[in-house]
Amino acid sequence: MLRWNWIPNALTFLRVALIIPFAVALWREEYGLALVVFAVAAASDACDGFLARQYDWRSRVGAIADPLADKALLITAYLMLTLTGVLPVWLFALVLGRDVLIVVGGLAYHYGIGRFDMQPSLLGKFNTLVQILVVLAIIILLANLPMFSWIIEVGIALVAVTAIVSGAHYVLVWGMRAWRAKQH
Repeated sequence: MLRWNWIPNALTFLRVALIIPFAVALWREEYGLALVVFAVAAASDACDGFLARQYDWRSRVGAIADPLADKALLITAYLMLTLTGVLPVWLFALVLGRDVLIVVGGLAYHYGIGRFDMQPSLLGKFNTLVQILVVLAIIILLANLPMFSWIIEVGIALVAVTAIVSGAHYVLVWGMRAWRAKQH
């Protein structure tokens, strides 16, 4: 019998492979190409998620690689848009700092307290959605496609606020869990 359960992981690794052409397109300010690569990456993400859930083609590798691929693509977008002067350095530092804080906090919890199963919070998911939509809108604007000219300023504010709020939420929730676990 032919097995197809490898397809979601292959799509995840395709998304990882798309990071370099995406970064190069942003660096060269070829925003139309960057938009196409971003769209292919987004489609692969939607497709691998659908297949994994629909046919129960989930795997441990996919559970780890999929969110890392998404994060790597987003961090790359923010880095390249910062290096090309589109976004301020402080915003990139905030976006990256939030993610590093969550990873370091998770590792500290795991090794200092006990098993750490990171489930994204609703605020964390909202922050990721905002980051994706802002990058998409900015690239659309830079590709000279129809987009509101104020999107960069509003996008910067939205990303900053949601990163701070969701980061603080993770610290509060996991800090309380750690405190409670140490009390027992």
